[in-house]
Amino acid sequence: MSNKKTLGAIVPIYNEEVFLTESILRLAEIEIISEIILVDDNSTDSSFDLAVQITNKFQKIKLISNSKNYGKGFCVRRGLDELSTEYVVVHDADLEYNPNDIYDLYESLTHHPHKLILGSRVLGSKARKNIYLHTKLGNKAFALIFSLLHRIKVSDIASCYWILKRSKLIELNLSEPGFAIEIEILSKFLKNGGELKEVPISYIGRSYEEGKKITLKDAYTILFKLIKFKFWNS
Repeated sequence: MSNKKTLGAIVPIYNEEVFLTESILRLAEIEIISEIILVDDNSTDSSFDLAVQITNKFQKIKLISNSKNYGKGFCVRRGLDELSTEYVVVHDADLEYNPNDIYDLYESLTHHPHKLILGSRVLGSKARKNIYLHTKLGNKAFALIFSLLHRIKVSDIASCYWILKRSKLIELNLSEPGFAIEIEILSKFLKNGGELKEVPISYIGRSYEEGKKITLKDAYTILFKLIKFKFWNS
């Protein structure tokens, strides 16, 4: 790829001791990622200790921690302050996403360097496993509502994987502390005249017994934020 673009990853962590080591080791193998910022959100299990062990093995990994549990959005904002790369991707610490898909998102920057490259768990035919019907239908409903509000067509608005210029993210003046950080980023980026480019990604959903955290309460919050970030800036 000519004019190679530097890419850094932010990894929010909260009580992911079961999956954390394998997840980060997979991410560390992605050669196009030059920096990885692990942000432990005041985990109460062994996640922080595991993160320390991993960090000590890789020069490109840095670990920071929060004094209390703030949420995914807060972790993303903290990670932005630590990165020095031109572009940013966020990687959830569980094993629902395959870091190899980051190559496809990154390649899309060749033709769309100023767009937000958004991973889609709907488009294409990559391997996917949805355990819960209600989460699958909920994601489709949120994407439809978002599309209608912003008068665009988007298939998946909360897939975790997306790539955007770090400078553009900082310009958005992000404030969302929780799971709705993706909604805030997409909404503000579009309202500022930005465009999206969707790229198919794989997805292997995990169960609540395995530590899945998003709940019905989060779904109501996301629905509210869909409206909030369309009509208000903060």
